[in-house]
Amino acid sequence: MGSVTEWHHPIPKSRGGKAREAVHPICHRTIHANFTNSDLEKRYSTVDALLAHDEIGRFVAWIANKPPDFNAPTKDRR
Repeated sequence: MGSVTEWHHPIPKSRGGKAREAVHPICHRTIHANFTNSDLEKRYSTVDALLAHDEIGRFVAWIANKPPDFNAPTKDRR
């Protein structure tokens, strides 16, 4: 993990979620740029489900060899 950690709620707080997962900021932005809270609640509330999504899978493959504190602009794809 890099020097900055954010907390992602697999089931959004607005949908009653309490569990949290530590994530890199760029990963957190990418998740929310690709999915609505409804999507996250219904289809992507697990790491496995997120990684199975083509866009997220490509992102993870791309970011894997970057330094822990790597940062880049994130486009909203919703």
